[in-house]
Amino acid sequence: MPWWWGSDHMEECESSVVEAGALAPGSPTTELGLKRLSFAYQGLLEIPYDIILEQRDTLEVLDLSYNLLDESPALLVELEKLSTLILDCNNYNAHVKFPYMPSLTTLWINKNKISNLPIIVEEIRCKFPNIKILSMMNNEAAPSYFNGGSLTQYIDYRQYVISQIPSLEVLDDTEVQEKERALARKTYRMQRIREGSKKRKELHH
Repeated sequence: MPWWWGSDHMEECESSVVEAGALAPGSPTTELGLKRLSFAYQGLLEIPYDIILEQRDTLEVLDLSYNLLDESPALLVELEKLSTLILDCNNYNAHVKFPYMPSLTTLWINKNKISNLPIIVEEIRCKFPNIKILSMMNNEAAPSYFNGGSLTQYIDYRQYVISQIPSLEVLDDTEVQEKERALARKTYRMQRIREGSKKRKELHH
């Protein structure tokens, strides 16, 4: 079991995999009105929109973890009530393009192939304006002790993400404290000032 998952979540996913497996296209047992749907551990190369979009009016939690996905999930825009999207352990990189989803408050994209932090953070900030919980652990762009990062790198990573996404309440497995938020804003405001000053000097030479 992945270290960032609690036992409650694992049991929840295991029970809902059976539910998703029963929802084969055209199946007479297809059930409508689901709030939670999981396709974890299915070896998927593509997102099964034909099944997912049948639940567009009610779906709140979608788990696509432990697959082989790398396509941008554009059609999820039709899920107007979706609040939680779990994409752990796939092949997504920093250039993934999400649809604009103001309903989404939780995104898990742990253990993918995300290496460029500014690009992915800008995408998340723009497309999920009400996001409160974001987890990107075990990506190259999210350094920590678990993937060879130093404490300084980890702190810098947290400060950058928190400064760019003011709505965040939890980053990875740690709650965002108000003093941490204030320090992040101050740190990156000063950095922007320094960068602006440097550019002006370069223009004058």
